Amino acid sequence: MRILSKVTLCVFWERYPTAELPLRAWFKDVAAASWATPNDVKAQYGSASIIANTRLVFNIKGNDFRLIVEVNYAPRIVYILFIGTHAEYDKVNAASI
Repeated sequence: MRILSKVTLCVFWERYPTAELPLRAWFKDVAAASWATPNDVKAQYGSASIIANTRLVFNIKGNDFRLIVEVNYAPRIVYILFIGTHAEYDKVNAASI
């Protein structure tokens, strides 16, 4: 998968250094993935939440952080929409951010 944009993750882990290793691992795993459907995502990340079929929420570092992405399956593109602490995530609408 092609992930847009890694810079968002880098900026976040500069602010929250404990997020760096888990986010790097997530990035590496997703970049190597070949998801065609939300079921493919669930097979790899059982704890991921599927929202409106193309939007996903990942728990990062044991649920300390939340990552919201939008996936365009045909061209294999993952758009990073939001990364934040669990408390910050609770203040946003994952379906519309």
